[in-house]
Amino acid sequence: KVSNLPLIFRVNWFRRDENGKFMWPGYGENMRVLKWVVDRVHNRAGAVASPFGQTPRFEDLTWEGMPYESAKFDRLMEIERASAIRELDDQSDLFSRYGARTPKSMHDQRAQIRARVENANPVWHPSN
Repeated sequence: KVSNLPLIFRVNWFRRDENGKFMWPGYGENMRVLKWVVDRVHNRAGAVASPFGQTPRFEDLTWEGMPYESAKFDRLMEIERASAIRELDDQSDLFSRYGARTPKSMHDQRAQIRARVENANPVWHPSN
């Protein structure tokens, strides 16, 4: 069955490293990710399956004119299973507020994400 739901993309521009510094270089570089989003919608960009869905690999983004290490990107994109489960649990409150108005397909999608997260390595990396 083909879904009529829109494609959903998740970003975290504000993730910090172990020193409290932002891992993404700033608003001026957001177009790199937005270009990937548009290219994904039109099947022109690659991705790797992650617990949250399709995620860009380092080589799927355009880095021309900006030095950014692939190892740093890998850390930026990592998904910690325990943290992701807490996030999914937090979403339960939001979904419950809408009750029966929430489309079943959204609940199904959330259940699929949860299953992928629960079956993932304790820390997932796009280079795995």
